[in-house]
Amino acid sequence: MPKLYFMRHGQTLFNLLRRKQGWCDSPLTELGIEQAKTVGATLRERGLAFDHAYSSTSERACDTLELAFPDQPYERVKGLKEWNFGKFEGASEDLNPRLPYGDFYKQYDGEGEDEFCERIMATITELVQRPGHESVLCVSHGAAAAQVMRGVGVEPLKMKNRIGNCCVLELDFNPATSTFALADLYNPYGTPRE
Repeated sequence: MPKLYFMRHGQTLFNLLRRKQGWCDSPLTELGIEQAKTVGATLRERGLAFDHAYSSTSERACDTLELAFPDQPYERVKGLKEWNFGKFEGASEDLNPRLPYGDFYKQYDGEGEDEFCERIMATITELVQRPGHESVLCVSHGAAAAQVMRGVGVEPLKMKNRIGNCCVLELDFNPATSTFALADLYNPYGTPRE
C-alpha cells in the first residue's frame, strides 16, 4: 500500500510575528531551520526513505525539505501551496474570523475552505497515483495539513494540540478507492489550543 508523508514547513518569521502567510512568503527562522534538520534526522533514524518528494512552490516549504532531506531530489508543485487568504495576505493573525473559516476569504479575493481542501486532496491524490510512487513526501503548510486531515475524516479542530511546524501526517493510500487514511501523526512542535 503506497504511503504519503505530508509535512508542514519549519517556523518562519511570519509565524513568529503572527502574520498570515498564505501565498505570500517569509523565511525560516533559526528555530525553523533547526526544526527541519531535527525532524529530518528523526525520520531517517526511523528508517524512512522516499522514492519521490514534492514541495509547495513557497520558499519556506522548499527550504524545509532541503534542510530535512539534503540529498533528496524533489519537484515544486503549485497545488501544494497554502490557503490563498486574498487581501488578508501578510495581515495579523488577530484579524482571523472565528473557526471554521469557511468561505470568509472568498469575499476578499481568496479561496473558500472547501475549494482549498479539494485542491490539496486532488494534488496529493494525483501525485501518489504516479507510477513507482510507494513512499512519497510532500512538504507544504499548516492550513494545508489541516485540510488533508479534514479530507480523510479527521477533525483538526478537535485535536488537543495545534498542527505545529514540521508536523508530519503519515497517510495510507488505497489505490482501489483512491482514498487516504491517517495512519500516524508526528507533531513534535504542536502547541496546546487556547
